[in-house]
Amino acid sequence: MSTPPSYQNQHPQQPYGQPQQPPPGAPQRPRQGNVLQLLLTMVIFLAIVGGVGYWVYDYNTDPNGGQAKKEAEAVAQYEEDKTHEPEVGDCVKVQDPQGEPVPTIVDCGSVEAQYKTGEILPGEGMKCGPKFDYGIQRTASRGFDYTMCFNKL
Repeated sequence: MSTPPSYQNQHPQQPYGQPQQPPPGAPQRPRQGNVLQLLLTMVIFLAIVGGVGYWVYDYNTDPNGGQAKKEAEAVAQYEEDKTHEPEVGDCVKVQDPQGEPVPTIVDCGSVEAQYKTGEILPGEGMKCGPKFDYGIQRTASRGFDYTMCFNKL
């Protein structure tokens, strides 16, 4: 008696006129739609990366904006802050002397000059001596307290 042939590993025949299907696991030929979809995805990805790259480049190199503008603003703020931090011997005008006084360094020969800085006393709550006409207590940006003492011009 002979055993019938085993059909386990064989694929059934396709009916006539039907397209042949490759066996499972066999490499498949890419379909036309997948290639176009992949191409479109790559174009969109490259456009986004290029746009972000251009923005970063422009932000860091544009002399009228971006990083240059931030640096210019920081320098201007630093220069402005320096005009309100007199040293001994600097002449100042004081804005709002009865409220929150702000000393501004001015030229000693100008008509705006009101006081000359005589002494700067470190520490909180320090008082100017009787040889000074005016004093301002301040806290520096780093939390350092001090008192500026002035003589009237």
